Amino acid sequence: MTLTATQREEARRLLRDAERHVAPVDPLSELFPGLDTADAYAVQQGNIARRLTAGATVVGHKVGLTSAAMQRLLGVDEPDFGHLLDDMVHRDGGAVGASRYCAPRVEPEICFRLAEPLRGPGVTVADVLAATEAVAPALEIVDSRIRDWRITLADTVADNASSAGLVVGAWTPLGEVPDLPAVQVDLLVDGERVASGSGREVLGHPAAAVAWLADTLYAFDSALEAGHVILPGAMTTAPFVTAGQKVEARFSGLGPVTVSFL
Repeated sequence: MTLTATQREEARRLLRDAERHVAPVDPLSELFPGLDTADAYAVQQGNIARRLTAGATVVGHKVGLTSAAMQRLLGVDEPDFGHLLDDMVHRDGGAVGASRYCAPRVEPEICFRLAEPLRGPGVTVADVLAATEAVAPALEIVDSRIRDWRITLADTVADNASSAGLVVGAWTPLGEVPDLPAVQVDLLVDGERVASGSGREVLGHPAAAVAWLADTLYAFDSALEAGHVILPGAMTTAPFVTAGQKVEARFSGLGPVTVSFL
């Protein structure tokens, strides 16, 4: 870590205020030039701890930067992670207010639900599949509290990996689903297909992202718990969305998931 405790707390406050007032701030990496990844995770965890104290509960985690294109864009060679809280979950087929977000985007993902805990190090894809109860089609709502999405790795990590919400469709027992890397998805906005992809876009296998997460959490003295849900990463690009639009993702073998923005 390179920031002082006072600087890390100021960074937390800036992000909280940006979210509360839906008013993005300049990149933390510019405001605090010494900000490194360790500082950024400390900022993230501090704000999550505050939300838990206020009554929220952790329901799982998200993994970001799992595609080669996004890693090249930010100049990194590994993913990042954020927390999923119960107040971030929205009903499949429901609606959310667009005005609660700064600049929302949507990402189609294969959501995992664990039947058994996973703790690193050395977690494998086989370990993840053995611990998984079911998977479901999902949409992650991502939003940056950083102005104009001008983010570095440290910026998005501090900002809870840019996570803002999730919508999960029907669950299918793992034994009844197709080969996860082969799952195809079409992302539609107002009925028009805007992107397509497959499970292979997520580190070659979505379960590989979950394994990475379990190993990474070990360094934070944390683990994935039974009942947790995991968003392993986007299968397509992440288009911006605005009020009045309906987003649907259609997954081969898993079915659809939808959300509308009001």
